[in-house]
Amino acid sequence: MNRLEMDGSGFLLDGKPFRILAGAMHYFRIHPALWEDRFRKLKAMGLNTLETYTAWNIHEPRPGEFHFTGFGDLERYLDLAQKYGLKVIVRPGPYICSEWEFGAFPGWLVAIPGIRLRCFNRPYLEAVERYFNELLPRINRFSCGTGGPVIAVQVENEYGSYGNDKRYLKFLSDLLSKHLPGIMQLTSDGPNYAMLNGGTLPGVWATGNFGSKAADAFEELEKFQPGKPRMCCEFWNGWFDHWGEKHHSRTPEDAGNALREILEHNGNVSFYMFHGGTNFGFFNGANCLGYKQYQPTVSSYDDDAPLNENGAVTPKYELFRAILAEFGSGVDLSVPPPPALPVKAFGKVAMTEQAPLLENLNSLSKPELHATTPCMEELGQSLGFIHYRTKLIRDVENESLVIDEPRDRALVYRNGKYVAAVYCNDSSYEIPFSAKEGDLLDILVENMGRTNYGPFMEPNARKGITCGVRVGNQFQFGWEVYSLPLEDLRGLHYRKVETLPEETPCFYKGEFRVEEPADTFLKIPGKKGIAFLNGFNLGRYWEIGPTRTLYIPAPLLKKGVNTLELFELHRLDALEAELTDTPEL
Repeated sequence: MNRLEMDGSGFLLDGKPFRILAGAMHYFRIHPALWEDRFRKLKAMGLNTLETYTAWNIHEPRPGEFHFTGFGDLERYLDLAQKYGLKVIVRPGPYICSEWEFGAFPGWLVAIPGIRLRCFNRPYLEAVERYFNELLPRINRFSCGTGGPVIAVQVENEYGSYGNDKRYLKFLSDLLSKHLPGIMQLTSDGPNYAMLNGGTLPGVWATGNFGSKAADAFEELEKFQPGKPRMCCEFWNGWFDHWGEKHHSRTPEDAGNALREILEHNGNVSFYMFHGGTNFGFFNGANCLGYKQYQPTVSSYDDDAPLNENGAVTPKYELFRAILAEFGSGVDLSVPPPPALPVKAFGKVAMTEQAPLLENLNSLSKPELHATTPCMEELGQSLGFIHYRTKLIRDVENESLVIDEPRDRALVYRNGKYVAAVYCNDSSYEIPFSAKEGDLLDILVENMGRTNYGPFMEPNARKGITCGVRVGNQFQFGWEVYSLPLEDLRGLHYRKVETLPEETPCFYKGEFRVEEPADTFLKIPGKKGIAFLNGFNLGRYWEIGPTRTLYIPAPLLKKGVNTLELFELHRLDALEAELTDTPEL
């Protein structure tokens, strides 16, 4: 039956002692053609269990529209885990944090009247139940009760860091019991009384999330639930990056000492992350520490993990492998782990064509007329950009133009000429402004990722211009509004680039040939924007760093001609990008 059962402070699996040695690795952050390579390396490090979240916004991008293919093919992912002899812990949320857009909540939730997230709120619970009714039966196909690999499932995620609504947790637990009968349930929280007390339920196994001081953490867990198995459900052996910060790293030796302390205290462990992968597209999340303290996460989710972003073994991997073997993982250290996949530098890519956004708005979107500036969610849009256009009805001489509460970064143009950028973190949203009657005012707003953690998730969830636009003290009414999710760029009208244009949002296109696809990294000589390869959204770039490259997995490349498109929001420094074999994190 392969059922996981508690045996005092340890576990039995199919009647035999079992220590959970798990690695977090998310199917939605890895190209599906590379899943097997990553599974082989997870197994070779000495791990016996896969841990994965599920991402609601991947599976239900629009209400009632469910996707379980491609990057969302959870069933294939679980099937491969079983093929490689791995047990699985699934963390279905519905909220997952994970530095992922809105903690995996779909953006359309925000538009539901009367909704409040992560509590016993009927509109929210109805949406959750509809999603779980689709998701959980797919997981149940792989239940340990029928010989499958799924041995445990998590109730919510770090809920004690957010709230204490026991009716809500009970609702989720009951749904899990209904669809996943016989599978052990767990919660994971910071290892202190307040978080543990708020985040779990009687009869549900509580685990802790931490990166060091295992003895102290396990002592708190023992006080809260005496005699139960100890587990670090998220062993933070690395960390993620926000734009504008220094790249985070942790030495193998420091992380290795923390791992050893967990194992010496008879702890179970899940490496967060074992392999981070990539926040492709617009799916990076953000933190928000308070008013004007918004911190969007970069596209790379390398996370300084044992297996790096392109799936190569690191010194941290090698040290962890040796420590796990010392504590009985059973891995043979004389057998090397699977080799890294090829990484190539394909050289320069000339950007030979351009399509200015302001000339292509009607090719990408059909405008809607609104009196005020609606947010994305009011238009049924979750991700990408939104564009506002209006015509001024009077002369304006040295007044303030106020973009009131932009979410998250607004670019302002008068008659197609760049005026200013307004960021949600700016001390003021006012800019000096002069114009003539009849002048065209354009404002392009980028959703840079919804907050995925903490009390500011809901207040910052609506994207676009949230409170209107004023000229002086006068609200500007009468707008053409364009939704720009950028899911399909085929309608763009490109023309040959003659010279580098002045500062304006513009698409650029170039082609390059590949004889044999391999992993590579894209360097872009631009200020800020988005990159697309053969129509696939690779993610964001921004000159403030720390990340200077975007990872391109080999399966995205084609033998022969490939097409690179850049949506540069400001100005390219040169009309060529570069495909290199070295990431710059």
